[in-house]
Amino acid sequence: MAVTKEQVIDYLSNMTVMDMADLVKELEEKWGVEAAPAVMAGAMPAAADDGGEEEEEQTEFDVVIKEVGKKKIKVIKAIRQMTSLGLKEAKNMASADSVVKSGIAKEDAEKAKKVLEEAGATVELK
Repeated sequence: MAVTKEQVIDYLSNMTVMDMADLVKELEEKWGVEAAPAVMAGAMPAAADDGGEEEEEQTEFDVVIKEVGKKKIKVIKAIRQMTSLGLKEAKNMASADSVVKSGIAKEDAEKAKKVLEEAGATVELK
């Protein structure tokens, strides 16, 4: 029996964010691909040639919790506010070395960092 596209979409729509993330990792491993946005060649202006090695400016950032702190409930609420996760998923994410947001612009990453730090977490942008 063949599965229709609509059945797949319905099934995926009922998955939790954590289950979806696990599925993506499994598919990446099985197919040997990476689920990352493609970067268009020539989209960024060329840097001035100073004769030294060029460093590309980072344009995408990950917001990573380094330490939750004493106010874990506030951190969970902040995570839910930023991500629209359910309580269980946000609670699981409120731990050290958890990536709350991935591949976002610097301005958005700094806003997320500020919200989490105001809630009591120690946050790092990578």
